[in-house]
Amino acid sequence: MSLVQLEYFVAIAEEGNIGRAAKRLHVSQPPLSRQLKSLEEELGTTLFARTTRGVELLPHGKQFLHHARRILAQVEEAKHSLGQPSDTDREAQ
Repeated sequence: MSLVQLEYFVAIAEEGNIGRAAKRLHVSQPPLSRQLKSLEEELGTTLFARTTRGVELLPHGKQFLHHARRILAQVEEAKHSLGQPSDTDREAQ
């Protein structure tokens, strides 16, 4: 599991749509879908229900979202403690 997969997962969860998440992340939709599938395979569970209107978090997805956000926040905190600009600092530039 990579930080990129966690970032992608959080974006998909927040957008509720893989296409919108891809635009937000400035990536194309197929690689984003592949990363999500790879993450679900690694975790051994389906995180989203795919619908005609997008995606909806399943119970395991909701549980994992909590952990993914916490992990990403801790990584940002660690970068900040070392004086490195966080991802949000870079986006503001």
